Amino acid sequence: MKDGVNGVALGVFVFFFLAVTVMGFWAARWRRAENAHSLDEWGLGGRSFGTWITWFLLGGDLYTAYTFVAVPAAIYASGAAGFFAVPYTIIVYPMIFTFLPRLWSVSHKHGYVTTSDFVRGRFGSKGLSLAVALTGILATMPYIALQLVGIQALLDVLGIGGGDGTNWFVKDLPLFIAFAVLAAYTYSSGLRAPALIAFVKDALIYLVIIVAIIYIPIKLGGFDDIFAKSADAFSKVNPATGAPRGALAPGAAGTWGYATLALGSAMALFMYPHSITATLSSRSRNVIRRNTAILPLYSLMLGLLALLGFMAIADGIKVDNGQLAIPQLFENLFPDWFAGVAFAAIGIGALVPAAIMSIAAANLFTRNIYKDFLKPDATPAQEATVSKVVSLLVKVGALVFVLAMDKTVAINFQLLGGIWILQTFPALVGGLFTRWFHRWALLAGWAAGMIYGTLAAYGVASPTQKHFGGSSDEIPGLGEVGYIGLTAFVLNLVVTVVLTFVLNALKAPRGTDETSPGDYTADAGDPGVQSELPPAATAPSAPSGT
Repeated sequence: MKDGVNGVALGVFVFFFLAVTVMGFWAARWRRAENAHSLDEWGLGGRSFGTWITWFLLGGDLYTAYTFVAVPAAIYASGAAGFFAVPYTIIVYPMIFTFLPRLWSVSHKHGYVTTSDFVRGRFGSKGLSLAVALTGILATMPYIALQLVGIQALLDVLGIGGGDGTNWFVKDLPLFIAFAVLAAYTYSSGLRAPALIAFVKDALIYLVIIVAIIYIPIKLGGFDDIFAKSADAFSKVNPATGAPRGALAPGAAGTWGYATLALGSAMALFMYPHSITATLSSRSRNVIRRNTAILPLYSLMLGLLALLGFMAIADGIKVDNGQLAIPQLFENLFPDWFAGVAFAAIGIGALVPAAIMSIAAANLFTRNIYKDFLKPDATPAQEATVSKVVSLLVKVGALVFVLAMDKTVAINFQLLGGIWILQTFPALVGGLFTRWFHRWALLAGWAAGMIYGTLAAYGVASPTQKHFGGSSDEIPGLGEVGYIGLTAFVLNLVVTVVLTFVLNALKAPRGTDETSPGDYTADAGDPGVQSELPPAATAPSAPSGT
């Protein structure tokens, strides 16, 4: 481990950070429409993005700095069980191919900006819509916080953040600066800022991974030595648990936990508001279909990325916080200038999703709390203004969360967020295919899943924490350990189905469906992937390849 500030790496990092800052502010003029003061323009980029912009935006949205750091960190801590992220990102794309185009079509037809807009329109229930909106905001907040945790870990390795300084403000000043820049260009440019910066972020990440997967094994003596040293490290007993530290491959006892976590995570991924925001910014349903075909390229990258966890073990890295393992690996083995490139990839990889997440949470508040309950006659300009302000408040909340609470708490609350967001699946995905479910039954099922999932997660203890120690627990009646979110989802679905039969039999009011069958298959027309750029006479030119 190098002591002090790594000046060369810091210089390269600052260069890229300044470059994307300029891009973030310039994005306010990129593909700008005449009516720029509306939520469609600020929060969804005018619903105008084509195949390649959407691909980079979704990739920048889903594969975050936390992914970059946490997936190999999970491998570093416990072994191949951390690879669950790879199969779940393979499962998810065929799954979303079946329902995201339908969501795009009906949202485009009726001007829906959020999933809660759709739920309200489909089931005629502001209560159910509010439940979905609050769940989305609650699940997103710790996710944003984890992006800031990733930046903070990066700054620690660079030698300019954290540490044992007595002045808390000076100690965290670099994080404040990064936060302020993120807040400023998100407020100014909306979704266009992360869409444009995502090109730089993804290019850097692919570059770093390709170099790392070739260069680092050469430095460490090849993959044979890497896996041999990892197997030896995992065979040693963890003093905190009295059990082996991990395993190169999960044992039979971990099958249910691995499978349910992968499946539940796949089902939850596109329930998150930021995933839907990036999806609805596309200009046609065919763009969504193309992206489900080419997004698995990121899964290939993720599989290679996970191997870095084994490399950190082979390099002999010892850190109390596993999130520091990969940044430390880069600093140890890369030349200083390329370590700066790698750190820039991680840092920008935090800024892009944090911006989209804050926009998505703000859209939920504006459309489904402010407009539905506080000011029903709000104009498009007022909606955009409120969403801008709320996006700042959301980021401030995430920053306070990071500074005031232990980092493991942030991680565990993000795991809890995954359990929560999965409970919106019946209302959203079910509603896209059928209106058989009763709105009150969906609300009761949501409540049952939320209560059970929260209490079950609260009861999970870890060696360092009495409660909220993880997201896996014993599946009732099965005697196997599995993902709490999926168990809560099954309970949610059972309650919804049973109560739907009862309420339908009692002829309880079902609410008004403002959609029609044709709304789910209509397309606004797609000029194809060759016309990503706007006409030169109406907008400034975009970077090459967009």
